[in-house]
Amino acid sequence: MGYVKYFMPETRLEENMNFANALEALKAGHKVKLPSWAGYWEKDGDTVKMHCKDGRVLDIRETEDVFYTLENIASNEWVVVEAVGGCSNDFDIRTVRFGEALRLLKQGKRMTRKGWNGNGLSVVYQKGYPQGIPCNKQTAEAWGMNEGDLFKCEPYLQISTVDGSHAMWVPSIRDCLADDWEIVE
Repeated sequence: MGYVKYFMPETRLEENMNFANALEALKAGHKVKLPSWAGYWEKDGDTVKMHCKDGRVLDIRETEDVFYTLENIASNEWVVVEAVGGCSNDFDIRTVRFGEALRLLKQGKRMTRKGWNGNGLSVVYQKGYPQGIPCNKQTAEAWGMNEGDLFKCEPYLQISTVDGSHAMWVPSIRDCLADDWEIVE
């Protein structure tokens, strides 16, 4: 990806900026984004267009989640984005970092990584059973409970493995630091 540090009009280079500075960069014709995003924002006439990771382009006034948009505006981590070769088509806006992947998982999306070697590996978020469910025989024996006792389970991530089975899953450091997460369509 061709991300660069942003260039302020007074020629100051910084790692991150608040939205007031990002807005000035937008007005000057730069594309801006947060580091966790796969997409970006750009000025288009008298509005801002949001280029989403799924390829959609929305007018900021059409945002589907106002509070999410406002939380992003409040961030102090904005950066100017320049595409490789100066062409915005060089962005791979379909992949995201783990933080965004986790947010999407909690919304019910199934995620995978381009960097995984196994074909068909994907992760889902399971809401668990905070109120409990009746315990089956296998679980009761494993936990020293009676079959039918109330079994409470916290939310967890679950992975589908290469052989088609499923398991609870904890991401590795590489998974957490990767920026190649994508939605399974």
